[in-house]
Amino acid sequence: MQTRAIGDVRVGAIGLGGMPMSIEGRPDEARSISAVHAALDAGVTLIDTADAYHRDANEVGHNESLIARAVAEYGGDTSDVLIATKGGHLRPGDGSWTLNGSPEYLKKACDASLKRLGVEAIGLYQFHRPDPKVPYGESVGAIRDLLDAGKIRFAGISNADPDRIRQANEILGGRLVSVQNQFSPAFRSSEPELELCAELGIAFLPWSPLGGISKAGELGSRFAVFADVAGEHGVSPQQVSLAWTLAKAPVVIPIPGSTRPETIRDSVAAAELKLSAEELTRLDAA
Repeated sequence: MQTRAIGDVRVGAIGLGGMPMSIEGRPDEARSISAVHAALDAGVTLIDTADAYHRDANEVGHNESLIARAVAEYGGDTSDVLIATKGGHLRPGDGSWTLNGSPEYLKKACDASLKRLGVEAIGLYQFHRPDPKVPYGESVGAIRDLLDAGKIRFAGISNADPDRIRQANEILGGRLVSVQNQFSPAFRSSEPELELCAELGIAFLPWSPLGGISKAGELGSRFAVFADVAGEHGVSPQQVSLAWTLAKAPVVIPIPGSTRPETIRDSVAAAELKLSAEELTRLDAA
């Protein structure tokens, strides 16, 4: 698989998002572990997780532990696998999501993630989502402190607007390596953030990059355009969606969620799908 940069390392152009393996509606762990192994077989070297990816209140970090176990049990060389996790979100167990961006909480959350992942330094640690009760600079300052302390190798942010991207990069002394925002055919409002990341050379990691592309009713005529292009290439609309996303800029690394080996293999194939300029124009206009 082609590779793209996060900081000074290269990872596969398609990553794997672990969230659906651990929240509501999750499959049995054996299937999820098989999906992780299929991803590694296919050349995926970026796996995204978070301490908040769990269902019940008493299982914080469920997905981190699951990903760590899957990678440890793989049996092949995983030295180039970058595991990215996040802190700042909480799930009280009733299906809701809450926030805590205080520096004290983020530092404790990072320590807990280190233990669950079983590493001396987290590959990529991301501030999960701005907390309106805490000044953004204070939250990012905690990430800077973790970076300076050597507890994390790379620092990133998630769900940030352009002003916060610039602010975070300044606070981190130019060491911001990634921004993870929602972006997909169905959700394009993060285009300004994507363009800013391309300008600054910061990796842009679209979460939920398939959006509603598999549900024709949600996208209407837009789905039809992606489906038409897919038919012309003999591939799935999901592959076209990811290839379109990759074509936006060399800094883009989508992280589609998956719990089945066959779906992550299909997603990875998008890295080799070449769309023409005419096709990209049609998809942009959809």
